[in-house]
Amino acid sequence: MKRFTRLFVRGAALTALMLPVSGFAEGLDKGDTAWMLTSTALVLMMTLPGLALFYAGLVRSKNVLSVLMQCFAIAATASIIWMIAGYSLALTEGSSEYIGGLSRLFLNGLTTESLSGTMPESVFAMFQMTFAIITPALVVGGVAERMKFSAMLIFSMVWLMIVYVPTTYWVWGGGWLADMGFRDFAGGAVVHINAGVAALVAAIVLGKRRGFPTTPMPPHNLPMTVTGAGMLWVGWFGFNAGSALAADGAAGHAMLVTHIGASAGCFAWMAMEWIRFGKPSVLGIVTGMVAGLGTITPASGFVGPSGALFIGLAAGVVCFWATMYVKRVLEIDDSLDVMPVHGVGGILGLILLAFFSDSFGGLGLDEGVTASQQLVTQLIGIGATMVWCGLVTYILLKILDAVIGIRVDEEQEIEGLDIVLHEERGYNL
Repeated sequence: MKRFTRLFVRGAALTALMLPVSGFAEGLDKGDTAWMLTSTALVLMMTLPGLALFYAGLVRSKNVLSVLMQCFAIAATASIIWMIAGYSLALTEGSSEYIGGLSRLFLNGLTTESLSGTMPESVFAMFQMTFAIITPALVVGGVAERMKFSAMLIFSMVWLMIVYVPTTYWVWGGGWLADMGFRDFAGGAVVHINAGVAALVAAIVLGKRRGFPTTPMPPHNLPMTVTGAGMLWVGWFGFNAGSALAADGAAGHAMLVTHIGASAGCFAWMAMEWIRFGKPSVLGIVTGMVAGLGTITPASGFVGPSGALFIGLAAGVVCFWATMYVKRVLEIDDSLDVMPVHGVGGILGLILLAFFSDSFGGLGLDEGVTASQQLVTQLIGIGATMVWCGLVTYILLKILDAVIGIRVDEEQEIEGLDIVLHEERGYNL
C-alpha cells in the first residue's frame, strides 16, 4: 500500500509539471524564466557580497565595516524604494517622454499571472531591482572613509529616485533617448556613467581625505578585494547576458563578449603597469577586469567577439590613464576610482559600440543608420546623462550638507568610521 501511495504521488507530481501554468496562458517561457531567475541572483551577488568585499578590501582596516555596512544598507533601502515607486516610474508607460507612469506604485496590480514578455513580471521587476541596488552602491567608492552614514543613506535613497529612475526610463522605459535610437544594452549610461559622475561630484563636494595625496593609503586586504572581484566577474554574466531578457542566442552572445572584454581589460591594465612601473600588480589586474566589464557592458548586445577584444583592450589603457589623471593631476580624491573606471569605461563603451556594432562580427545597426549617425545619438545620450546626474547630485549634496552635514569631522576620520559610526571593529587582534 505504501509503495502504491508513493507511485501515485510521483505520478501526480509529474502530471502537474506537464500541465500549463494557470493564468500565464501561452506567453510564459519556462526556459526564459529560469534563466532570468538565475541572472537576478547573479546580479544581486555582484553587490552582496561581490562589490562589498571588493570595496572593503580596498579601504584601510579602520573603515572596513563602514563600507560593508553601506553596501548592505543600500541593498535594503534601494529595494524598498524600487518597490514603492522606482519600478513604476522607471519602467511602466507614462504620459511623458521623461518619466514613467504610476500604475505599479507599491507594485500594485502585480500578480502571479502578470507577464513581462515571456517571463513573470515579478521576475522582471526583481531583475531590474538588482540594477537599482548596485548603482548607488558603486557611488560609495567615491566617498569611502569620510562620509557620514546617515548622509550616505539619505543621499542614496533620494538620488535613486531623482537621478537613476528618470535616466532608466529615458533609456529602457521607452523615453526620449530610446525614441532617438540611443543604444545601451546593459547599463553604460544608466549604471556606470551615473555612478561615476555621482562619485566624482561627491568626492569634490566632500573634499579630500586627511593626508591625500601625500600620505599612502594602500588597500588593507587585497585577498578580500580579489575575492570580491571574482564574484563581480561571474555575476556580470547575469548583468549583461541577463539583459537579453531571454535564454537565447543573444544571451549567449552577450556572455561571450562580456568575458572577452573582461579578459582583455585585465591584460591591458597589467601591461600598462608593467611598462609604467616595472611590475604588474594584483590590484591592477582586478581593476582592469572591472574596467573591461564596465566598458563592454553597453556594447555587449551589439558587438562581436573581435569588437569586444578591442573594446576590452581600450578599456584597460584608457581607464588606467584616466585613473592616473584624476588622482595625480587633478588630485581629486575619488577614493576607489569610480569615475575613471566605471564612468570613463561607460562613456568609452557607448562610443565604441557605434563603430563596432556594424563591423568585426557585430550584430548591425538599425536599418538606414550609419555609424556616424549612431555616434551622434550616443554622444547626446552620454551628455544628457552626465549633465543631469552631475547637476542633481551637486544640488542634493549641498542641501544635505546644509541640513545635516555630510562629512565626519577630522578627529572621527582619524579614529575610523567603524568605531565612530557603528561602535564595532572589523578586526580584534
